[in-house]
Amino acid sequence: MTPKKKSNTGFIAVIGVVLLAGGAALWGTMQNKPKPIELPAGTALPQAEGYLRGNPNAPVSIVEFADFECPGCGQFATLQGPDIKTRLVDAGLANFRFYDFPLTQIHGNTLFAHLAAACANDQGKFWEMHDQLFASQPEWSTQSTTNPRKVIEPLAQAIGLDMAAYNGCMDSQKHLPRIQANAAEGQQRGVNSTPTIIVGNKVYAGGLTFDQLKKVVDSLAAAAPAAAPAVAPTPDSTKK
Repeated sequence: MTPKKKSNTGFIAVIGVVLLAGGAALWGTMQNKPKPIELPAGTALPQAEGYLRGNPNAPVSIVEFADFECPGCGQFATLQGPDIKTRLVDAGLANFRFYDFPLTQIHGNTLFAHLAAACANDQGKFWEMHDQLFASQPEWSTQSTTNPRKVIEPLAQAIGLDMAAYNGCMDSQKHLPRIQANAAEGQQRGVNSTPTIIVGNKVYAGGLTFDQLKKVVDSLAAAAPAAAPAVAPTPDSTKK
């Protein structure tokens, strides 16, 4: 779990610089490319949208800002994630939206993982890659390798991605703007540590256990306006 800082001013400056230039330079080093791709100054970012799991019209929305290399995020995903999926999302009680929030100044390989997840999303398999990345975090993290692409590529194969399309996506770094937009959304919401969970108007830095999260979801669902009752069919409407 990444500790909260007293001020996020320095963090915002660092993440902006690293994502715009340093991240591309780091990528170039890992790939031995003489001309790493960088976003031109003033590039407009897309609207932040994160990655949604579940019914967009569910009564409660759970938002997570996370870093794929953050140990606390890995614990939250592997320990709480299965229950969140089956007992909240699949049950229709809540939806879950993941936003990229890579802390590149302390996690050297995280940007690569975020790009890999975004490229998997192109083929409809963001959540499969999300789960694989967190489950194998110790193998591809900065402490273990300087070549995360070599470690992560088999994960893409394991979830059945078209590898030509995946590798082309990774080489182009085309989802850097999307990742930046998600990170900027977190900055605007005052996020400065990961994982940060937001449910309703309450922010939980450091995450929650499933039982804690379930209580929050149940409380918000109970306070939500009741759904409009279904309109009973008229006698004529039942005629064929």
